[in-house]
Amino acid sequence: MSNKKDCINTLAKRFRGYYPVVIDVETGGFNPQQDAILEVAAITLKMDKDGWLDVDEKNYFNIIPFIGANIESTSLSFTGIDLTNPLRNAVNEYTALHTIFKMVRKGIKSNDCNLAIIVAHNANFDHSFIMAAAQRENIKRNPFHPFVTFDTAALSGLVFGQTILAKACCIAGIPFDNNQAHNAFYDTDRTALLFCEIVNKWKKLGGWPLIRN
Repeated sequence: MSNKKDCINTLAKRFRGYYPVVIDVETGGFNPQQDAILEVAAITLKMDKDGWLDVDEKNYFNIIPFIGANIESTSLSFTGIDLTNPLRNAVNEYTALHTIFKMVRKGIKSNDCNLAIIVAHNANFDHSFIMAAAQRENIKRNPFHPFVTFDTAALSGLVFGQTILAKACCIAGIPFDNNQAHNAFYDTDRTALLFCEIVNKWKKLGGWPLIRN
């Protein structure tokens, strides 16, 4: 039977005290200071005592654009987001980020980590929007590292020779439905599986010994 403390120590040691959290945002443009976040999803990760990484908790929100936010029509066409859809059940930025940050802080504490680190595909984009929104909403105790990320686009280029999420998933043997792409929850889910596959593949190749002390 696995020991919970062993699992906790394993995750903390594997990423040097960082707690990996997969994030994806869908937005109204490319400027994190001016353009709206329209969707956000977050998936935390867990590791067993033998060092195998897997998905854990999930959270997803449709977002009400902040007052004065810019939304490019081309972005809506690209993502297929319909802001007038009454079934969106959207919440404001503060509610979404506060809930996600609370989940992340809980994971940091329970896994004996020091700080969370964003895992994302083209991570600088998602990181910049999350940081800008947290500052805009004056959310205290942001759990994420202010500039360090794990970028699955770069990692996939190294491991699989593909930087596009759909193509990297295909090479990795992870099913990918292009009809569901550019939805924050779906892209986060695929990115989480891809990151786990990369980390676990590296372990299978002997790239990370399990350190017990």
